[in-house]
Amino acid sequence: MVWDEGNWPKCSKHGMSQAEIDQVFANDPMVKPDRTGAVEVRFNAIGKTDAGRFAFIVFTFRDDDIRPISARYMHAKEVRRYEKDQT
Repeated sequence: MVWDEGNWPKCSKHGMSQAEIDQVFANDPMVKPDRTGAVEVRFNAIGKTDAGRFAFIVFTFRDDDIRPISARYMHAKEVRRYEKDQT
C-alpha cells in the first residue's frame, strides 16, 4: 500500500485504520472500475475487514502498488444491496 499525506487523512476521516484497509484487499474484495470520471484511472473495492465489517474503498495503482484514495464503512442499505447482487 502507498500511504502519504495526500491519501491517509482522507481515508482515516471515516474511521478506518490502515490495517483494516489492508484486510479488505487481503480478503478478496469485489473490484469494479470507478465511474466518477476522474482524470486518473480509479477502481472501487467492496469487501470485508477481518472483523466482518463491510467497507467501500476507492483506489488507484501507483508504481504497481495500491494507493487508497478514500475508504469508509458501508451503510446497512449498501450492504444489503451488495449481498443481494452477490446471490
